[in-house]
Amino acid sequence: MCAGRPHVAMPAPLQRREFLTALTAPVVACAAPRLEPEAARAALARAAAVQDDPRRFWGEIARAFTVDRAMINLNNGGVSPSPRLVQEAMKRHLDVSNEAPAYSMWRLLEPGREGVRARLAQALGVDPEEVAITRNASESLETCQLGLELARGDEVLTTTQDYPRMITTFHQRAQREGIVLKQFSIPTPCEDPGEIVRLFEANLTPRTRLILVSHVVFLTGQVLPVAEVVALGRRQGIPVIVDGAHAFAHLDFRLPELDCDYYGTSLHKWLFAPHGTGLLYVRRQKIGDLWPLMAAKEEQRDDIRKFEEIGTHPAANALAIAEALVFHETLGPARKLARLVELRERWAEPLSRHERVRFHTSRKPGMAGGIALVEIEGVEAKALAEHLWAEHRIFVVAIEHAEFTGIRVSPSVYTLESEVDRFVEAMERVVREGLPA
Repeated sequence: MCAGRPHVAMPAPLQRREFLTALTAPVVACAAPRLEPEAARAALARAAAVQDDPRRFWGEIARAFTVDRAMINLNNGGVSPSPRLVQEAMKRHLDVSNEAPAYSMWRLLEPGREGVRARLAQALGVDPEEVAITRNASESLETCQLGLELARGDEVLTTTQDYPRMITTFHQRAQREGIVLKQFSIPTPCEDPGEIVRLFEANLTPRTRLILVSHVVFLTGQVLPVAEVVALGRRQGIPVIVDGAHAFAHLDFRLPELDCDYYGTSLHKWLFAPHGTGLLYVRRQKIGDLWPLMAAKEEQRDDIRKFEEIGTHPAANALAIAEALVFHETLGPARKLARLVELRERWAEPLSRHERVRFHTSRKPGMAGGIALVEIEGVEAKALAEHLWAEHRIFVVAIEHAEFTGIRVSPSVYTLESEVDRFVEAMERVVREGLPA
């Protein structure tokens, strides 16, 4: 099994005292007033009290969110709601910011960023001096894509299933600097990680100078063998950028398992952090040679913070990441992933019994987490997504790729089993009767 691939075995449950201790422990050591949204923490405490009963436990976790239950949101892969705990922390930080922004935001709150950096590094298993807090995965990845030196004629290698913004970034470098972007297709679904590695290797040329690989393919939820691709690049002397937008706080892994030099991810997807938060990891020895998106002072050349030089920015978003980490760690990465896979299988298993239903995501253990792409043959994906919303208030995203089509389904830890069952019923009706005329 590839390093970094999700494991769905359930962890040993936390003892109730340990669970409650985690909820009341200080989140960050900083000069700002400590935040304790008691009502929000109480929701997690209630979950701790019933953690031996999965149905009641996940029911309490669902109630920790403030989502609109008049709809069923199955597009958590796009951006996730934050639990009340995180929302309240961010609101309180905003209140402090607005007391006297030039003082309270810069002198009181901003130092707390270092505590958050340390907590993120701990979760990743890396040095805090290798972690930059950004606004999203795109900013993190573009820092690497635009910051690594490339010359005219140099080739960049990636697949046809990487995120459009990342492809656009390389297209811009091609137009401005004359680099060459080379893309290749991968099997969909893919159930042989070795084939992915062989395809990367087969598409290398003497001009290949950079590789971009997705940890989790945004279109399908497919987990790719990142550690092996990174190892391939290292053997060839080719740097590898890892797009981890859908992996961190979704899969159960730590960065040293991947042995990568560059990793970008969003925190407002599976970590449930405030919208507009992301993370960039750069191996310490590589920081000096990577240009930041915005200019930084020469003395910051080897400082990870040079990637955070973006001008005036809110402190509240970054500081509330700490509460998202509390929520995530209290759930436990393995238990959280197992729940996401359980919810995926709750809808995928009954739909798989229908001949016209086709999956573009492998359902084999370790090959995907909570995201999957499904197609009803003969039914246009966009029309199906529109029907699910118009008739059932079920929100999914239609995927229309040159190589496949379908709807991407991504429930979350707050999703109720009854909501998943309603999705199954709606889909089965379309299988039987088609879309309304």
